[in-house]
Amino acid sequence: MPFCYNFICMYIFENMDTLPDYISINRETWNKRCVVHFVSEFYAQESFLKGKSSLQEIEVALLGDLKGKTILHLQCHFGQDSLSMAKMGATVTGVDFSEVAIKKAIAVSKELELAANFICCDIYQLPEYLIGSFDVVFTSYGVIGWLPDIHQWAAIVGQYLKPGGRFIFVEFHPVVWMFDNDFEKITHKYFNDGPIEETETGTYTNPEAAIETESVGWNHGLAEVINSLLKQQLTLMHFEEFDYSPYNCLKGMQEAEPGKFIIKKLGTKIPLVYSLVFEKPVD
Repeated sequence: MPFCYNFICMYIFENMDTLPDYISINRETWNKRCVVHFVSEFYAQESFLKGKSSLQEIEVALLGDLKGKTILHLQCHFGQDSLSMAKMGATVTGVDFSEVAIKKAIAVSKELELAANFICCDIYQLPEYLIGSFDVVFTSYGVIGWLPDIHQWAAIVGQYLKPGGRFIFVEFHPVVWMFDNDFEKITHKYFNDGPIEETETGTYTNPEAAIETESVGWNHGLAEVINSLLKQQLTLMHFEEFDYSPYNCLKGMQEAEPGKFIIKKLGTKIPLVYSLVFEKPVD
């Protein structure tokens, strides 16, 4: 499930030597957000418990038949998408660095009696917690912007894929993060120019929520992402860009079609989401 930036306060660091403790900062942010998100209309947990899937049309089409598949879900938040895939017949392992999120995911998986396991750790440290390989590695919507080293991320993906396995990735387009919060002007480079530290009030599920959080993020262009995965000897099978978001999570959005949201003042002039599928070759 997604995150969205609110650009309130921004500091760009010139090099990695000035990088703050981004894991601790971002973990605290997501622990705070999770409390708000879990009870929000945005995530509709009550409907989810009654059987509604949290997966969107874009990723459902890419995932296909999951019966009997093993899935590693990176940066799973409190596990709705992980458990939605488990409902489709997969055995799922979800990973997230938020202790609050993982505790909630475990509680819900037990309540629904689904085949899912959850690990609380930073994904760069996942090899210390998990061995094995999977038919599918999956991650979606607002995930890589929290990671400084996209090549290390790609190495994690490659490590956990079985030969013949697929990596399925749906993400907000890096063009989105070039704009200010009101989508009136470009304030950030498309290319990764180092970390951006921000302070935000509220959260994308409720801008009026009584929380203040700090975060450190990065913008990763398409070439940076795709090349990082190609360097893992993965084969690109699918690439698509979309002029809408399935989530109403950015300022000034309107629903252009059922379940398809655009920035009202920009219409369909910019891409909002993209999807990738890579496959690990069979030896």
